[in-house]
Amino acid sequence: MFEELLQAPALASWLGLLAGLLAVYLLYSSWTFQDELKRPPGPRRLPLLGNLHQLDLNWLDKSLFDLSKRYGPVFTVYLGLKKVVVLAGCKTVRQALINHADEFGEREINPLFHDFTKGHGLDIDGVCSFDAAGLQDEPGVNSGIIFANGDSWKELRRFTLTTLRDFGMGKRLSEEKITEECHYLIEEFEKHKGKAFDTTTLLSYAASNIISAIMFGERFDFKDPLLQDMVKNDQETIRLSGSASIVIYNVFPWLGPWLKIWRDLMKNVEINKQHLLQLINKLEETFNPDICRCFVDAFCTRKLSLESDAQRVHYHDDNLVYSVMNLFAAGTDTTSNTLRWSLLLMAKYPRIQDRIQEELSRVVGDRQITMEDRRNLPYIDAVIHETQRFANIVPTSITHSTSTDVTFQGYFIEKGTTVLPLLTSVLYDESEWETPNTFNPSHFLDKEGKFIRRDAFLPFSAGRRACLGEGLARMELFLFFTHLLQRFRFTPAPGMSEDQLDLTPVVGFTLSPLPHQLCAVSRH
Repeated sequence: MFEELLQAPALASWLGLLAGLLAVYLLYSSWTFQDELKRPPGPRRLPLLGNLHQLDLNWLDKSLFDLSKRYGPVFTVYLGLKKVVVLAGCKTVRQALINHADEFGEREINPLFHDFTKGHGLDIDGVCSFDAAGLQDEPGVNSGIIFANGDSWKELRRFTLTTLRDFGMGKRLSEEKITEECHYLIEEFEKHKGKAFDTTTLLSYAASNIISAIMFGERFDFKDPLLQDMVKNDQETIRLSGSASIVIYNVFPWLGPWLKIWRDLMKNVEINKQHLLQLINKLEETFNPDICRCFVDAFCTRKLSLESDAQRVHYHDDNLVYSVMNLFAAGTDTTSNTLRWSLLLMAKYPRIQDRIQEELSRVVGDRQITMEDRRNLPYIDAVIHETQRFANIVPTSITHSTSTDVTFQGYFIEKGTTVLPLLTSVLYDESEWETPNTFNPSHFLDKEGKFIRRDAFLPFSAGRRACLGEGLARMELFLFFTHLLQRFRFTPAPGMSEDQLDLTPVVGFTLSPLPHQLCAVSRH
């Protein structure tokens, strides 16, 4: 019998049987393992394309929000071959970003973010040089604050927070700078003499001047071509970064050189980098370690104060340039965009504007508005918060990545998985807001008309990656908004009714209002 088994045909049969049994065992083990490590659900995907065919790439956050209603608060989509775990709803997003801050606190460096901190993203032959395996080894990569990880990010974030506070973020010093800028902005509005105009550029210049005063120690005249060019380039970069073409580029980065949008983006980034280098070099030429004029000076002083090369490793030129680029762009766009939405909403809802101006007249009158007044202006505070909620400026946040394997709400998520906290789903969570799709300041008022805070108010995100400049932004929004409403009444352009003002956003990386004009009519 044993000799027969050794014969070739019999041996082949036995080996085949053993192989079959082994396959069944492995398949069973795989199913068992999958049960033990349950993955987030999601729609069925196609080879190579993933779920791209099921998503509206021109309004990605809306598509993902719709999918969350079908697949739950933790689900998976595939952008091509890239797996993305989406977190939806207030409870889930807060739990991940706050209670599991370390596990969900890494930044995903996708091809576009890599390009932002590497430069043009092309090698000398014009071929896209993106290589996910070697990101951290290339010059410029992992530089700055927003698109960075590890020790460099931790050190720069600590330094930046300390420096912003030293220059008055949330304090009297910042208040004085913002109040001064309010006067310049009011002067520009008054030049239109009540006639309709687009508020975009003026609000952008004003917001930009606040962050410029901190970064460079000076503000720019609104007619300064350097300011105008930097703001224009940043606005275009942020708009294009959220386009469908760039979503496709992040899936298939080899397409970059053939995409005009990508080429335009890289051109804008490089131009603004050169503008900022010009400003930084000017400051370095006049640097005095005994006098700290701005963020750039503070960075240089910090570098000099460290004793060893090991301590100075994070204080190099790339980190300075890209940190300034990050702060300048973020400090300009989101604040000015929110202010644009606020004025549009005032023209759209004149009764709300009436109530704001009544509260201002009763509490402040004609005197100078200060941050101390905010506690006595609950309705205005509610309107500003509701504007941020309703406008939903940064709908998808910036993608995160898991720092380790994590089991979250019963689902297993591997280390290195791209995670997208869907802020739209928090700010429009039907279980948190009484009328999520309506502009309703009462969301932030109790029955006595006092201001109340809400856990689902997360326009600045939360956790380790929450907005660095939240304190400064909140101060800017309050002071700019109240100064403008104290001085002007905002109405639609002649021939247009309130009902004709369209609140549909222009979708980019941030959501901005459609182009429009308003009249700023003097109240005095």
